[in-house]
Amino acid sequence: MIQAARVKLLAKGVPRRGDYVFYWMQASQRLECNHALEFAVRQANERRLPLLVGFGLAPRFPEATARAYYFMLEGLREVEAECRKHGIGFVAQRGSPDKVALDLGRRAEVLVTDRAYTRTERAWRVEVAKRTACHFFQVETNVVVPVEAASDKKEFMAATLRPKIHKLLNDFLVPLKESGVSKKFKPGNLESLDLSDPVRVVASLPVNKKVGPSPQFRGGTSQALKRLNLFLRRGLTSYDDNRNDPGLDGTSRLSPYLHFGQISPLAVALQVKKTRGETAAAAFLEELIVRRELAMNFTHYNELYDSYQGLPEWCRRTLGRHRRDKRRPAYSLQELEKAGTHDPYWNAAQRQMACLGWMHGHMRMYWGKKILEWSASPEEGFRTALELNNRYELDGRDPNGFAGVAWCYGLHDRPWPEHRVFGQVRTMTESGLKRKFDADRYVQKVEESCGPERR
Repeated sequence: MIQAARVKLLAKGVPRRGDYVFYWMQASQRLECNHALEFAVRQANERRLPLLVGFGLAPRFPEATARAYYFMLEGLREVEAECRKHGIGFVAQRGSPDKVALDLGRRAEVLVTDRAYTRTERAWRVEVAKRTACHFFQVETNVVVPVEAASDKKEFMAATLRPKIHKLLNDFLVPLKESGVSKKFKPGNLESLDLSDPVRVVASLPVNKKVGPSPQFRGGTSQALKRLNLFLRRGLTSYDDNRNDPGLDGTSRLSPYLHFGQISPLAVALQVKKTRGETAAAAFLEELIVRRELAMNFTHYNELYDSYQGLPEWCRRTLGRHRRDKRRPAYSLQELEKAGTHDPYWNAAQRQMACLGWMHGHMRMYWGKKILEWSASPEEGFRTALELNNRYELDGRDPNGFAGVAWCYGLHDRPWPEHRVFGQVRTMTESGLKRKFDADRYVQKVEESCGPERR
């Protein structure tokens, strides 16, 4: 089912006969449970036209490193193979995605795209809507409940968004019935990148190559499904108990795949609902749907989502009152990036992120709070946390990353008792970690994955 709330006409073009229907795939890099792809398939079948899927590879996506590009290209290699298997054309071209979409869309009868929530990706869609000559539809498929259907304003916290989402879940938490194309795409003279060797493609791009591929994460829907199935078998039943212990394998580790749209949150949610253990399933769905989509709400309704000025006024006010408090110790960006602090648990979190491209969610909160505590000003701390997160995390440059860093500064939270440096923003401490879990076991686990810390 493709609910009407998922579909938006971005441009009403002049009716014309085209050679194909064109799906500009950008944020949802998968064939499975993809409402945008299914909408495009149905448009093609109604018109008795073949379907072409196209992807624009931006040579310099803001802050993206070789690590992110390599992971994404592994997934696109799978998409290309699956399209070929299903009689769908696929083209990946290097260039600004909006220009690639406009070029490939010149011969299209209808243009369809997926939806994204960050500034750069929104701007691409606006540009295509201004310049395309055909009907241009956007179909929202990387959330369970479409952002504007869930709420028409910026939400204060999860408690205010949760009832709105739960009210709509029966309408949106339903399987997508998928169709096959009735007319196969015939290969023509459209040029496409050779995706057989992602390493070679990345080597040709002007991106930061110092941050290389993750040794633990491979991109693609098949890899995402393996992780999901493993989590369903071994991790879900104990999720509610183990998710906040970074020394255990208690989380799904699906965030990189969700970030690149290599797996559908709807498909994940439907699989989780089938399993036993209502308490664990409810806890996981809270994170997957309510918390994740709260981040989308934040970036959609707050243009300053990646800026300190985008924090709630009470956060900036209380942190401002304490900006002259002594920072003991204080660290530079370079010292933090090299995990050169006095805190072995923080260092382990930074090393886990820098080495693997992933950090346990509980440690990411601690990591961000400590950067605030150790930075010369709250503004500097915010910039540092966002820069490191976007550079190393496979799910960096994502609404959840922007909201996660801002949470460390009070976003989606309430005022707490006054504290040095933090004011009324919630603190996290080393002693608090040790009370909640075996923090030394976490350090050992990181050493096993990344090698021992060298100081």
